[in-house]
Amino acid sequence: MTRSRVAAALLFALLGTAAVLFGDRPTGDNGDAPQIAAGIADPVARGAYLALAANCRGCHTARGGVVYAGGRAIPTPFGTFYAPNITPDDDTGIGRWDADDFWRALHEGRGDDGEPLYPVFPYTHYTKLTRRDADEMFAYLRSLPAERRENRRHALRFPYDQRWMLAGWRALFFTPGVYAADADRDAQWNRGAYLTRGLGHCGACHEARNALGAIRSREHAAGGIVLDWYAPALDVVREAGLHDWTHEQAVALLRDGQANGASTLGPMAEVVHNSLQHLEAEDLNAMVTYLQALPTRDPAPSPPAPATDATIAASRERGGVLYRDHCADCHGRRAEGRPPAAPALVGNRALTMDNAVNPIRVVLYGGFAPGTHAVPEPFGMPPFSAELDDQQIADILNWLRQDSAAAVVRDYDVRRQRTGPLW
Repeated sequence: MTRSRVAAALLFALLGTAAVLFGDRPTGDNGDAPQIAAGIADPVARGAYLALAANCRGCHTARGGVVYAGGRAIPTPFGTFYAPNITPDDDTGIGRWDADDFWRALHEGRGDDGEPLYPVFPYTHYTKLTRRDADEMFAYLRSLPAERRENRRHALRFPYDQRWMLAGWRALFFTPGVYAADADRDAQWNRGAYLTRGLGHCGACHEARNALGAIRSREHAAGGIVLDWYAPALDVVREAGLHDWTHEQAVALLRDGQANGASTLGPMAEVVHNSLQHLEAEDLNAMVTYLQALPTRDPAPSPPAPATDATIAASRERGGVLYRDHCADCHGRRAEGRPPAAPALVGNRALTMDNAVNPIRVVLYGGFAPGTHAVPEPFGMPPFSAELDDQQIADILNWLRQDSAAAVVRDYDVRRQRTGPLW
């Protein structure tokens, strides 16, 4: 075991002891959180809408499996987690749970027997939900058909497989608390904050994390790797910041998966397909109001390129030839795009952001926007993983990124993305 893991284990042991002695610091339901879907009188129907907004099915449904029956693998730097069955089966699901158990899971991050849950389940965000919202989500889940499906054990590396150490993690990084409305903001902003920071748990993907998997609170919405895709920063205009978009364009991106020359791909396309496209206009408007009000910041400067300028220039020159051979028929000889089938690549934020993970994966495995009510059959990009080698893909991307401040792409950057989940 490495020294860092030994140190982490000792630190967590001390913190775990303190947490057992002094416990978490729960807070009550403050009652001033926004009321989502308040016009839906039936608790089960309202719970269904809330679960949709939370995209619960996204994690709790295996590929091709029964909805909410669990089993989906979630790879992380600490190992692979497997989402549990949350249908009302007595033996393998939450059939023996009551509303208090469900509230404890969302609000305090504890299972029905009191054990601490791993924060891959985003209770650090769900803790902001009101008791009423939790109760009605539970009522909806209890209304589903029970599906018997045994839960799979997480496959975590040591020391992360030691669940008792979560007591230390919680002491450091988690304080339960229902969303408290900001009196200095209007109702729409607060509604958007509740949806984005709580129910929709956007920060579970779009916020940077430290070495222990906790959100870096001082770098809100700073971006991170999720399912081998990069969830870009929401407060950096050159990444996913919506500050220079019109309100209508930003709403269209969340609702339709495509807008202003951009498309949602990978895990975000799944979120749009399963969740965001189904939300009411007032909720999408509120989310955009909140996102466009985030303070902006400049991206971190790119590290200096280790190769010589001549090497970079040669890569770009080769990339220009390869682009004309493989890409120009769809995207235009100057990468100007041919909408609606092929977007412009010049100035495209997916290419100009410093992190190149997403464009690499699009070239390797293809790019597929979500099917939505507005665009039921979107155009897709075919994969080139078999046709182009690592250096060729890096060359094409370097040619496309040459007029931006983005870092140079290396062949080994591409090679790293040839393994792992597609999304």
